[in-house]
Amino acid sequence: MSKTNLHEIAPTQFQKVGDISLADRELGAASGVPVIFLNHLGAVLDNWDPRVVDGIAAKHRVIVFDNRGIGASGGVTPDTVEAMARDAIAFIRALGLKQVDLLGFSLGGMVSQVIAELEPQLVRKMILAGTGPAGGVGINKVTRITIVDMLKGYLTFKDPKHYLFFTTTANGRREAGKFIKRLKERTKDRDKPISVRAFRTQLRAIHAWGVQQPSDLSTIRQPVFVANGDHDRMVPTSNTVDLANRLPNSELKIYPDAGHGGIFQFHDEFVAQALEFLAR
Repeated sequence: MSKTNLHEIAPTQFQKVGDISLADRELGAASGVPVIFLNHLGAVLDNWDPRVVDGIAAKHRVIVFDNRGIGASGGVTPDTVEAMARDAIAFIRALGLKQVDLLGFSLGGMVSQVIAELEPQLVRKMILAGTGPAGGVGINKVTRITIVDMLKGYLTFKDPKHYLFFTTTANGRREAGKFIKRLKERTKDRDKPISVRAFRTQLRAIHAWGVQQPSDLSTIRQPVFVANGDHDRMVPTSNTVDLANRLPNSELKIYPDAGHGGIFQFHDEFVAQALEFLAR
């Protein structure tokens, strides 16, 4: 795979996984344990904050990808988090990787938890941001919150992430604008947007995750860095605290005056903390 040091210009490539091809981009170091980024609801390759991707790639090999049925990837999006995790495992195996670190945000954090449960030997460390455990409080309300804020975005001519990812304080509104601007830095070879069908399927998977029986997270023995903003409306912050308490080898960071996208609002601090965590 070819590599570049900036997500803005990293080429989109396709990895054959079974009978489909999954879109991905790779950047950063040529050696070491790769960091696999697992994305949020409705997101494609271009929805990663370039400051976070480039920041981690400054020290690590980073691979971002569209899972089955998302963006430019082939196949049909599955309707369970477990099936998404199995697809991600198949992608990692297709790359010939024996061990990886995972950085999972929101839905990607849910998928990451299942990967660690299904294939513990595959995962060295995990970073889980803006996410929560199966059966977590309020996760089953993500659909309603998302639809309401999408409508609000439409009526105010703003990207819904202004409302879904950030607080409504002056600082939150300012940081939202900066984040949305950064997402537009890549102007060539942009990914295909998610389809309505895939988006609805992801919502069903998150709802199912929110109402299913809690998992025994004590079986996840890997070191885990857990992070969120202090006012996450999508996956209430209490879930992040609960996740950290139930994972036996975890550390927790809650960012002030920040929402679901806390790691994007505090991207420099988050990257520094993530790099320190991964280097241990």
